[in-house]
Amino acid sequence: MVNELSTVLLVEDNSDDEELTIRSFKRANLANPVEVARDGQEALDYLFGTESQAPRPSPGLVVLDLKLPRVDGLEVLQRIRADPRARRVPVVILTSSSEQRDVINSYDLGANSFVGKPIDFNEFAHAVAQLGIYWLMINRQCRHADNATKTTGEPASPTAGGET
Repeated sequence: MVNELSTVLLVEDNSDDEELTIRSFKRANLANPVEVARDGQEALDYLFGTESQAPRPSPGLVVLDLKLPRVDGLEVLQRIRADPRARRVPVVILTSSSEQRDVINSYDLGANSFVGKPIDFNEFAHAVAQLGIYWLMINRQCRHADNATKTTGEPASPTAGGET
């Protein structure tokens, strides 16, 4: 079986933070492709499609800012967790917000992790590299297609995805 690298969906409206996040992944030797959505609506369109565009394959990780144009990050998170196609995708909140209510709301809505964006360049790069290493290399992910649930509600057979 070919082991494909899972895609990271980075939802970030700040171009400097976008560039630094992608650079930090590369410095940590993470070769996963990164797709960028620059606002919440772009992220939803990527995940769930539009009238004229089919949804893309589920990413292996969503790195989500909270303060986004059009649709805010908490609404994106809520929609991800409400949809069976995406609800198991790990979502890491990466935000400059230090508001306790944002932390609480993020976890209440199903975030897997909440990381404050450090102001210092080196600390930011280190934090992003660490979250990438953990979520993309160490953490065992539930592959959506391989772990599909039958309409009976029971897990698919162990060989359904071609693995034994």
